[in-house]
Amino acid sequence: MDAGSVAAFWTVSVLLILVPGADWAYAIAAGLRDRSVLPAVGGLLTGYVVLTGVVAAGVAALVARTPAVLTGLTVLGALYLVWLGVATLARPSVPGAGSSDEGSGTWVARMVTGTGVSGLNPKALLLFLALLPQFTDPEGGWPMAAQIGTLGLVHTVSCGVVYLGVGVLARQVLGARPAVARVVTRVSGAAMVLIGVGLMAGRLL
Repeated sequence: MDAGSVAAFWTVSVLLILVPGADWAYAIAAGLRDRSVLPAVGGLLTGYVVLTGVVAAGVAALVARTPAVLTGLTVLGALYLVWLGVATLARPSVPGAGSSDEGSGTWVARMVTGTGVSGLNPKALLLFLALLPQFTDPEGGWPMAAQIGTLGLVHTVSCGVVYLGVGVLARQVLGARPAVARVVTRVSGAAMVLIGVGLMAGRLL
């Protein structure tokens, strides 16, 4: 795998990251609710690291070939997104009114939630399965797992930059506008619900 392949993958990766989805919704909600977006974004990145490991290990190919397992994962991930979206709608974020960063439990809880948002997203799993191998070179001298791991790391770092920017900008732009912030949070919650319902409908129907 040469530098050109990595650069080509990075271009495609960034374009996909810039399309708003559940990750954006969670980053925006965290930016409005929490004093720091680092735990939420760290959780999202952890989820992508896990997915990279799954694809590198070849587990994702097995899952994709097993309809029952894929359906179960899709329903589980979709239900998680719906639950998170409903919770966000029920408690819309107010800038500066979120829980403090005191105590490791608070940070851990936010990281676990972020990991679930990205790591339990079957769409992201299939995206990794379809995208990463296309930019590898079986005869490139690197083990396939190392190539996939490198590309996954490139994607994860790009996600970190974009989602940190999204969370910080949401806080700075909407921080002095609590009414608008509530609307944006409700839209983010509704987006997570719609994405979850869409995943379930697409798989079950």
